[in-house]
Amino acid sequence: MQLAWIDPQTDYPTLDIAHLRSAGVTYEALEIAGEAYQPSLDTLKRDRGYIEQDVIELRPDTENLDAICAKFADEHLHTDDEVRFVLEGEGIFDIRDNDDRWMRVTVEAGDLIVVPKDKYHRFYLTDRKQIRCVRLFQDSSGWVPHYR
Repeated sequence: MQLAWIDPQTDYPTLDIAHLRSAGVTYEALEIAGEAYQPSLDTLKRDRGYIEQDVIELRPDTENLDAICAKFADEHLHTDDEVRFVLEGEGIFDIRDNDDRWMRVTVEAGDLIVVPKDKYHRFYLTDRKQIRCVRLFQDSSGWVPHYR
């Protein structure tokens, strides 16, 4: 994972995992090999009430990739947590902190991130345009984006 302020100012705090967590975002690094991550995901599902799990993959040859990505590029929130565990590739979450500043979180294989419900964010693929990740849901209808 890489962290950066989008518009850094001299009075901004250090952007680290502690600041990310203070904004309500969960981050963990998990082992991928042999699905070693599944017990951690099962614990998260049990503790937070996630009832569904699937895997999504976006690649340069994914049909309508640009249209799919465009849905997530504008600032929005969901009424359910957005949970991603990256198996391959990478992506970028821009997330508002508690003072409405943009934090940039670049996730890659082994990164688990939970953007809490009602937290404004946006998502992009990196120039590789490839990501495969596990998603967890409490209710798949909560994934409707509500744009700011």
